[in-house]
Amino acid sequence: MRAFVIDKDIRTAWTLPGWVYTDPGVYERSKSAIFARSWQLVADTDVVKVPGQLYPFTLLENCLDEPLLLTRDMQDTIHCLSNVCTHRGNLVCESAGNERFLRCRYHGRRFGLDGKFQHMPEFEEAQSFPTERDDLPRVPFAVWEKFIFVALDPPCPFEEYIKPVVERVGWMPVREFVFDPARSRDYLVRANWALYCDNYLEGFHIPFVHAGLNQVLDYGSYRTELFRYCNLQVGIAKGGEDCFELPPDSPDYGQDIAAYYFWMFPNLMLNFYPWGLSINIVRPLSVDLTRVSFLSYVWDYSKMGVGAGAELDKVEREDEAVVEATQRGVCSRLYERGRYSPTREQGVHHFHRLLCEFLNRE
Repeated sequence: MRAFVIDKDIRTAWTLPGWVYTDPGVYERSKSAIFARSWQLVADTDVVKVPGQLYPFTLLENCLDEPLLLTRDMQDTIHCLSNVCTHRGNLVCESAGNERFLRCRYHGRRFGLDGKFQHMPEFEEAQSFPTERDDLPRVPFAVWEKFIFVALDPPCPFEEYIKPVVERVGWMPVREFVFDPARSRDYLVRANWALYCDNYLEGFHIPFVHAGLNQVLDYGSYRTELFRYCNLQVGIAKGGEDCFELPPDSPDYGQDIAAYYFWMFPNLMLNFYPWGLSINIVRPLSVDLTRVSFLSYVWDYSKMGVGAGAELDKVEREDEAVVEATQRGVCSRLYERGRYSPTREQGVHHFHRLLCEFLNRE
């Protein structure tokens, strides 16, 4: 794969080369270099709410395609395990349910809900058996409020990853937010996943693409703050528009905050509004096809339909159109790369620097 470099000084830096968004080799490299080495939000704790509950899932289907399993054992402890039998590789758990142990239906190998090997028929004569290699491999995971994150090879402790979110909006009762399936849906975007993130990471386009959103946000006060593995865009409400009632110990106390837009490397957006939380998970399907899942968790239904979080479907469709047009544009033989606005594209520059760091790592 061709290497690329993003200058750390945004004032002199050039953006990603157009070929990064179209090269199948870059896309394949990103699977192991980025997605297998990052924290991924996979579920909320309701999927394993009671002891004995099982939740099999595929980590980033059509990208990593890693079969994993969440369990809650009889001691009320959650586990994240490989869902591949250590005998011959069959899937251990094929559907969600409630069980006292795990049994592979291929040859009957049995495991505890903690992944520990328990029994295998017809293995009485096997020597040096069983060993730890016969247990289901454990996968690093973490629970924040009501959300479960996993990472095959985490780049940092989860506490470091989520710290900027906790410090800024930890006062919100996120654990009490209620999932609203009627306000949640998937979008299919005909563009590279990173191009979708680029668009999210700057408010520069708001006056040009989102007329409705521009009426409720103060573009002049819109700002970006950078952290190691995430960044935050702070949306300030125009006079009279809906905003947070911030506690006195908030670093933003006294400001009319309409929205907190957190981007978490590489493909997660946590959008906090006075009504609750909109989660966007960007799932690559191919080099030029992406599924974006919008998940709505409501805190206060009375604040729905107003302010920056009022027309999410409309804003998404506007973003989708411009991102798909940009995907066609970066395929041009006449386009190479552009420059960053030092005042408006700090988040995009930060993202590109992280892509460079992860993709160029040996």
